[in-house]
Amino acid sequence: MKRWVIAAFVLACAAALHADGPGDNVPEKVRPIPPAGVESGADDRKALQQGLADLGDEIEALRKSLKPALRALLPDVEVYHKAVRYAVAYNEMFAVREVGVARALLDTGRERVKLLRAGKAPWTTATGLVVRGFVSRIDGSVQPYGLVVPASYRPGSPHRHRLDVWLHGRGEKKTELNFIDERQRSAGEFAPAHAFVLHPFGRYCNAFKFAGEIDVMEALAHVQKHYAIDEDRVVMRGFSMGGAGCWQFAVHYPGKWCAAAPGAGFSETADFLKVFQKEDYRPTWYERKLLHLYDCTDYAGNLFNCPVVAYSGADDPQKQAADRMAGAMKKDGLTLVHLIGPKTGHGYHPEAKKEIDRRIDRIAARGRVSVPQVVRFKTWTLRYNRAHWLTIDGLEKHWEEASVLARLVPTSRGSGTKNVVVSPQKNVTAFTVSFGPGECPVEITKASVMIGLGPDEAIEAAPILSDRSWTAHFRKEAGKWKAVKSADGGALRKSHGLQGPIDDAFMGSFLIVRPTGKPLNDKVGAWTKGEMNRAIDHWRKQFRGDARVKDDSAVTPADVAAHNLILWGDPSSNKVLGKIAGKLPVGWDAKSVRLGEETFDAAHHVPVLIYPNPLNPKRYVVLNSGFTYRDYDYLNNARQVPKLPDYAVLDVRTPPSSQWAGKVVAAGFFDETWKLSPAGK
Repeated sequence: MKRWVIAAFVLACAAALHADGPGDNVPEKVRPIPPAGVESGADDRKALQQGLADLGDEIEALRKSLKPALRALLPDVEVYHKAVRYAVAYNEMFAVREVGVARALLDTGRERVKLLRAGKAPWTTATGLVVRGFVSRIDGSVQPYGLVVPASYRPGSPHRHRLDVWLHGRGEKKTELNFIDERQRSAGEFAPAHAFVLHPFGRYCNAFKFAGEIDVMEALAHVQKHYAIDEDRVVMRGFSMGGAGCWQFAVHYPGKWCAAAPGAGFSETADFLKVFQKEDYRPTWYERKLLHLYDCTDYAGNLFNCPVVAYSGADDPQKQAADRMAGAMKKDGLTLVHLIGPKTGHGYHPEAKKEIDRRIDRIAARGRVSVPQVVRFKTWTLRYNRAHWLTIDGLEKHWEEASVLARLVPTSRGSGTKNVVVSPQKNVTAFTVSFGPGECPVEITKASVMIGLGPDEAIEAAPILSDRSWTAHFRKEAGKWKAVKSADGGALRKSHGLQGPIDDAFMGSFLIVRPTGKPLNDKVGAWTKGEMNRAIDHWRKQFRGDARVKDDSAVTPADVAAHNLILWGDPSSNKVLGKIAGKLPVGWDAKSVRLGEETFDAAHHVPVLIYPNPLNPKRYVVLNSGFTYRDYDYLNNARQVPKLPDYAVLDVRTPPSSQWAGKVVAAGFFDETWKLSPAGK
């Protein structure tokens, strides 16, 4: 490994991690995030409110008058309105200068309105620094992203460009207002020539997890739809909190990137909190299982199919992240390229940046291997179940390691065609092989997959199509592998996007359903009302969207079809819950809450759970929970992991705190067919 001998200096990291040691380890003394803003003058506030009202009226007028093609560009205006609206309405301006920033953003919004009214949208073809927006499927909110468009970009040209995704560092004051302002002034840490750079907002300060993770994928899809991007030359990179996000995307989506370049950050939770936060971290048994969702060390072997160049400052405590990943990769026979800036803290050494660019540029020039000869893939949950042409569709048991080795093996005739050999090594009950048009390497008349290593294990499958595409599904039944018609086999079982835990419901489109009836008792009624209002408020604070909310009496069949339903209340107070109560794996009436053989007094116990909606088993229903981590966990991104499994029972005599909504008296995971496991585990 090359070392740099010139004098080092530390670049100040604009988005340095802000949670700092033992002071943030006291659950009873949690500082607010976002912090309170500064008070603006009455005249400034009045002027901004008037500007918001005027811009809002213009946006609504355009929504009615524009043709569909231009109406689709309204999010490019709405992100400016939302940034200022949140800043004013929720006291989220943190310096006096931000009043001027808010005025400037309103001016830009009005200028874009004027251009759209004239049938123009020049920012969509502009080069340089561009801010755009999209409507998120999660909650219908508009979300911003920044884009660096290379000077060589020519709209309409067939040339497709490399794109780098850059994930920003932690910033507790990096709300929409400051994010958009920064994206209009700075190209960021890396701006390769002739390449686009996407700067996702990531829905604020969550290390690009949960809704932040979906934000990155939605922003990327929006850019790929509107610009000529080479999907085989997409690089994932980031630093600090963004470095943690980079590790996460690299190991969870290894077939999507041609390379990854994480800097600093964290790669798992428990050891990082001990080293960086000096925290005595003691998770419950189910929390420990749930660490497998985002602990990247558990998925390190997936980097077999994703080239990685990691970076750390030699004097940065967050070097721990890459060191842990190097150790985990070594167990899978992989050696990490880890560049280290000498005498450097939490920032990039200037010579290291050059070396990172040299390596990543070389990899990006070659591009991603879209159909690799060998795919090695492991997972712990069907939320992350795909690498290149292989998809895992079923597990023997969630939150235990599952692994598959898949290969394209030359035929004995040497004709250039291949046999597909899939070897499920651990904890896998179903998989799919899938090749896009022109990609299938198998002889067109031979539609079979060899399970394991011997040709006597070949299983005939769905036919290969004439455009050289092929999708074939396989499932293990009664100990024997067989070809099947669909990934889920038509049965109710855990599958991708329908596997829990509770937090998974908030990674898809969701609707909060408010009860309008009389609760079973006043104590439970008061708790559900308070926690529902908190969930709505904290969704806006932490995931930067206005959650969809409807009364139970207003829920329509279209809502049931389109959304995960977040039901608050009890079978008496919530009509939707009352309608499906008999089809849920929990009993609940005025006397008791029943979970398997366990019974709890309904006077002060509340069930919370996630389950396929009996009215639409392709969507979730959630009882009495928002996202499960709370105020204490906002202080360090490594803490932002699921706190509850598939189900729990809470004793609400213990008041809600910065860590828990109540005292957890029972909790567990449903099995792979969504049934209660015998021991609840």
